Amino acid sequence: MSDRQILQAMSGLMAGMFVSILAGTVVANALPRIMADLQATQSAYTWVVTAELLAMTATVPLWGKLADLYNQKLLLQISLGLFVVGSLLAGFSQEVGLLIFSRVAQGIGAGGLTALAQVVMAAIIPPRRLGKYAGIFGAVFAVGTVAGPLIGGVLVDTSWLGWRWCFFIGVPFALLAIVLLQRTLKLPDLRREAKIDYLGAFLIVAGVSALLIWVSLAGNSFDWASWQTAALTGGGLVLLLAAVFVESRVPEPVIPLGIFRNRTVSLTTVASLFVGLAMFGGTVFLSQYFQISLGKSPTVAGLMSLPMILGLLVSSTVAGQIISRTGRWKVYLVAGGVTMTAGLGLLSTIDSETHFGLTSIYMAVMGIGVGMLMQNLVLAAQNDVPATELGAATSVLSFFRSLGGTIGTSVLGAVLANRVATEMGKGLADAGAPAGESAAGHGSAMPDMAALPAPIREIVEHAYGVATGELFLIATPFAALALLCVLFVKEKPLKTTSGMQRLAEEAGDADGNGTGGPSRTAADVPA
Repeated sequence: MSDRQILQAMSGLMAGMFVSILAGTVVANALPRIMADLQATQSAYTWVVTAELLAMTATVPLWGKLADLYNQKLLLQISLGLFVVGSLLAGFSQEVGLLIFSRVAQGIGAGGLTALAQVVMAAIIPPRRLGKYAGIFGAVFAVGTVAGPLIGGVLVDTSWLGWRWCFFIGVPFALLAIVLLQRTLKLPDLRREAKIDYLGAFLIVAGVSALLIWVSLAGNSFDWASWQTAALTGGGLVLLLAAVFVESRVPEPVIPLGIFRNRTVSLTTVASLFVGLAMFGGTVFLSQYFQISLGKSPTVAGLMSLPMILGLLVSSTVAGQIISRTGRWKVYLVAGGVTMTAGLGLLSTIDSETHFGLTSIYMAVMGIGVGMLMQNLVLAAQNDVPATELGAATSVLSFFRSLGGTIGTSVLGAVLANRVATEMGKGLADAGAPAGESAAGHGSAMPDMAALPAPIREIVEHAYGVATGELFLIATPFAALALLCVLFVKEKPLKTTSGMQRLAEEAGDADGNGTGGPSRTAADVPA
C-alpha cells in the first residue's frame, strides 16, 4: 500500500481510537456534577469511574484473539457500534444504575478499539514502515488522554450544554469512524476455521475482573485487609489458574501461552505493565492537583496539561519517523525509559508552591519519554511473532498496560487519600482548628474549595500538593523497572512485509508448497 492508501485506511482507525480514549477521560471533570444531578452515593461514584475501565481491560485479550480468527474490519465496526449504544444510554440516563450499565457497554467497545486498531495497523503496514504511523497513533492517544478532561470541563462549565454532552460528543466521531472504515479499509477475508475457547475466555475475564474490582474498591469501599479482599483476590487467582490450565490444553487458546516463550514478548509485556503503572498512576491525579492545589477551573486544568501532550506528540512522531528511516528502534526504547523515569522523578518535587513554568518542563520531559517508549514496545513485539499471533501478542501488551494503569490509579488513589488526611490533620492541629474542619473532603470527589475559609483552604491546597508529589515519587521506581526490562530486549531487524503478506507466506509454508518463502527483514533490503 502507498503512504496515501495507508493514511486513508488509518483515518477510520484513528477516529475510532480517539473515541475510545475520549470515553475514559472526558467524564473526569464532570463526575461530581453528574453524581449530584443523579443523587448518587459515593459507592456509585466509584462504580461509574471503574465500570468502563474494568470492561475495557478485561475484554482486550478476547478481542485480540477474535482478530486472529475473524474479519478485523467487521470487529472494529461492531466495537464502535457498542460504543455508540453505550454513549447514548449514558447521555440519556436518569438514574445511576443505567449509567453504570452504559459505562460497561462503552468499555467493551473501547476494549475492541484498543486491541484491534493496533492489530489492523500491523496487518496492513510492514514493521519497517510502522514506526512513523505508530507515532501518529501515539499522538492520537496523547490528544485523547489530555483533551478529554479539557473538553469535559468546557462542557460542564457551559450552561446550555451540560454533562450529558460528555457522552453525546463521542457519538458523531464513532459514526464517522464506521463510515470511514467501510470506505477506506480494505482487508482480505482470511477467516480461519477454529473453535473459540469460550471457557478460557470466561475464566480470563472473570479472574481479571475480580482482581480489578479489588484494586478499584479496596481502601475506598472496604479495607485492604478485609474479607472482601480475601474473597476477591483468592477467587480471582483461582479463576486465572483455571484459565492457564484450560489455555494450555485447547488448540486455539485466547492467549497462546507459547508466546511468552518469546523473550521479546515477555520483556515488552512486563515493561508495558510498569509503563501503565507509572504513567496512568501518576498523571491521572494531575488535573486534581491543578484544581485543588493551584485553584484552577476544570477548563484551565485541562489546558495546563498541554506541555505533557506536546512532549508526547513530538517525541512519538519524530522517533517513529526516524525508526522507519533507519530501522533502528531499541535506542528509542532505552532513551524513552530514561527520560520517563527522569520526568517522574522531577515531578515528585512539586507541591502547592511550585511555579507552573517549572511543572510544565517536568511534564514535557515525562511526555517525551512516554512518547518514545509506549508505542515502540508494541512495534518490537509485533516484529517478533508469527502473523497468526499478531492479534494475541498486541492485545496482551495492551491488556497489561491497561492493567498497570488500573492498579496504579487505584493504589495511588488510596495513597493520595491517606496522605491528604495526614497532612490536613497536621495542618489543622498546627493552626489550632478543630478536627471537624477537615470534613471538606479528601475522597473520590474533590472538596469545594470556594466554600472553605481562607485558612482551611490553604491547608487543603498544601495537603494535595504534598500528596501529589509523593505519588510521582512512588511511580518513579516502576518507570525504572520498565527501563530495566527494555535494556534486556534484543534488537532484531524490522520486517519489510506486512502482517497480511506474512500470513499468506506462513500459510504457503504450512501447505508445503514452498511458494510463501520467509519474510524479508530490513537486513535483506539495500539501504
